[in-house]
Amino acid sequence: MTRAHNFSAGPCTLPVEVLEALQAEMVDYQGSGMSLIEMSHRGQHFDAVFEEAITLVREQYGVPNEFEILLLQGGATLQFSMVPMNLLGDGARAAYVNSGHWAKGAIADARYYGDVYVAWDGKADRYARMPITEEIKLFPNTRYLHITSNETIGGIRYFEWPEVEVPLVADMSSDYMTRPVPWSRFDLVYGGVQKNLGPAGLAMVIVRRSALDDASDQIGQYLRYSVQVDKSSMFNTPPVFAIYVLGKVLKWMKKKGGLEGIELEANRKASLLYNAIDGSDGYYDCPVTPAYRSVMNVVFRLPNENLEEQFLREASAADLVNLKGHRTVGGCRASIYNAMPIESVAVLTQFMQDFCSRNPA
Repeated sequence: MTRAHNFSAGPCTLPVEVLEALQAEMVDYQGSGMSLIEMSHRGQHFDAVFEEAITLVREQYGVPNEFEILLLQGGATLQFSMVPMNLLGDGARAAYVNSGHWAKGAIADARYYGDVYVAWDGKADRYARMPITEEIKLFPNTRYLHITSNETIGGIRYFEWPEVEVPLVADMSSDYMTRPVPWSRFDLVYGGVQKNLGPAGLAMVIVRRSALDDASDQIGQYLRYSVQVDKSSMFNTPPVFAIYVLGKVLKWMKKKGGLEGIELEANRKASLLYNAIDGSDGYYDCPVTPAYRSVMNVVFRLPNENLEEQFLREASAADLVNLKGHRTVGGCRASIYNAMPIESVAVLTQFMQDFCSRNPA
């Protein structure tokens, strides 16, 4: 079977060896006579899978002991509400950086649950960059500053984390476990795993225990981080299959050199693609300020929409799939997450060069 070069923004490309391992175990998991996803989530088989996944996250991501790791249903979008529900006590307010599409979603949902304000807005720059620390304006009694570490649609990324006097909360969905995190600055990070770490349906939340000391208990039980901590993410049946795959991807990452190896390869893939864009004499254009270009989601335009449509058709015919930009911005986008082989990026850059030579503007 020939694998397509899948540049989807999510669900993501997964490592072939992980898919093959899942295939081998799907019908009969470790001689049990059934698949793992048919078993009790409180049985010994899944318990071992769950604990291994948590251990691998803590080990590879360098998560300090004062943080809890939760594996929850609902993806990152549910966290847009759970964060302010839990962290905004009486009289507290939250600051949000408006860096684009996903930050706007977080801001809109947070406003249902507390006093929320925008500490920096990227609209004037057409969301082509992230702020530097000095541009972020915080008001008194701010409980946390929420950032979106990588805007999947806009193709922008923080390369230097803000240094502010309040704890950071971050949506890291599209660059989760791709680089180190300075945990001392954070109270909570969250993200859906379907970009770098597994299939859709699972959110990983990493929260500082002390951040929950004053958390509200006037919300439904499932929505309380304290309940999820007490129940080790098993207040109800967790997303078993997604956690199962997460564990296998984490083991694959460890074999690849862990976070250090993943980050090195991510930078190599991104450099290869950005060099093709920048070396095209303007034929391909990335609208992002260079210092803030995402390493995960590379966005670019062609000279006109007709050429973009032709590019996408021909790319798909060449098994270079899911390169169309998000419907809200158009253009093209190549998502090159952890499991995307560098060989696929090389195939794409060669196609881009050939297309440019055959179709002058």
